[in-house]
Amino acid sequence: MRQLELKPGALDLDDLAAVHAGGVKLTWDAAARRVVEASAEVVRRAAAGQDPVYGVNTGFGKLASTRIGDADLATLQLNLIRSHSVGVGEPLSPAVVRLMLALKAAGLARGYSGVRAEVIDTLLAVHNVGLVPYVPSQGSVGASGDLAPLAHMTLALIGEGEMYVDGGRRPARSLLDAAGVAPLSLSAKEGLALINGTQTSTALALSALLEFEPVLEAALVIGALTVDAARGSDGPFDPRIHALRGQPGQIDVAQYYRALLAGSAIRASHREGDDRVQDPYSLRCQPQVVGASLDQLRHAARVLLTEANAVTDNPLVFAEDGAIVSGGNFHAEPVAQACDAMAVAIAEVGAISERRIAMLIDAGVSRLPPFLTANPGLNSGFMVAHVTAAALASENKSLAHPASVDSLPTSANQEDHVSMATFAARRLSPMIANTTRILAIELLASAQGIDFLRPLKSSEALEAVHALVRRHSAAVDDDRFLAPDIDRAAQLVVGGELTRILRTLENLPRLWILA
Repeated sequence: MRQLELKPGALDLDDLAAVHAGGVKLTWDAAARRVVEASAEVVRRAAAGQDPVYGVNTGFGKLASTRIGDADLATLQLNLIRSHSVGVGEPLSPAVVRLMLALKAAGLARGYSGVRAEVIDTLLAVHNVGLVPYVPSQGSVGASGDLAPLAHMTLALIGEGEMYVDGGRRPARSLLDAAGVAPLSLSAKEGLALINGTQTSTALALSALLEFEPVLEAALVIGALTVDAARGSDGPFDPRIHALRGQPGQIDVAQYYRALLAGSAIRASHREGDDRVQDPYSLRCQPQVVGASLDQLRHAARVLLTEANAVTDNPLVFAEDGAIVSGGNFHAEPVAQACDAMAVAIAEVGAISERRIAMLIDAGVSRLPPFLTANPGLNSGFMVAHVTAAALASENKSLAHPASVDSLPTSANQEDHVSMATFAARRLSPMIANTTRILAIELLASAQGIDFLRPLKSSEALEAVHALVRRHSAAVDDDRFLAPDIDRAAQLVVGGELTRILRTLENLPRLWILA
């Protein structure tokens, strides 16, 4: 197992990708431990004093004015975790929960939360032995932190919750004991520090960002294959066009299309004598549309990386002067708005793909046989495969409605504006699945289109794509049960095979946000 040291405030996207993928052991250094202990000492002094301090010796939310007696301070933190463990719905994936554990540990290790080092040790110990707290996915509004999901995570750490094992749930205490991890006992403020924060919404958003990387790269490959299948022009990818606009994502995407189409005999065959003046937007505006999506995803990555390194609980503890200050870093508006931008980007990649499928099956536009079948009428070809793509694209349009513009007041109007970041992030994965399947249908359709242009050959890279498709799915000469082919093509989209073909192209910048 590879060892990865958590660098409080200095995590990079490669670190987060490694945690998401699993198979790393997390550590933290002695210097951070000293800072954490200095912060915890401030809280110990506050707990022993007579002044009311939110999160230490008061109630929570609307009950912040209720003073708690010294004898009940530990029970206060325990009750907080129990009362806030009210999530519902399907559990979060192990990859997302691994990120939650790591992000919470990294945030606390900054030394502004007033927790003991043992809290961070327990978070990392649970991660490192491979235990995954069972965390229901619904129940957070993304302000006052991701309270319910983080409470479920914490409930497992103290041995009262559950762990996610082999698709089911089992009592946490027995699994902690078997793994040799001591259940966490909470001291003053520690329960609040563990459940205040944006780590669930941030983990969900980062997971979606990483999940979409191969899908976006596949979209470029598939879009280029469709250009050749439709005998489109490579003129719209001329670098001079994109330099004049100056949008960086557009420039990068156009460069990939030029490289993917370079050397195509299909393109060369119709440079002369083709009476079409311009291609449909779904072909020639791919750099503008997909490039804009890429720019939004790059911006979201910067926001999420900043959030992953942030301190987002409340109140915050400043050991240098002993101050404990209440604020609102738990409000996940930056994450919510980044996720809304990601949702639009994901939806648009699928939307333009659906339009390319519609173009391919329309003989009047593509000049290919109707519905990509040699015997239309007896065969329906890709007619209803396109209907599936249209259904998925329409579903994504509804899911792309911004979540951050919604707010419902909670806690008796004390928490009167919330971000809805957790749903904003949670809806991204189903949107990615929809876009993946739209692209899978386009991949099959464009490969079928290339078949009708034989013996002409596409470029070397796109011929490799066509051969890959044909290894997994035969040409649709006559109607057959096509759903399994769509599933196999979807695996090509997410599995990285198309990305590997993309990587064979020379002299291209790294496209994705992890560069």
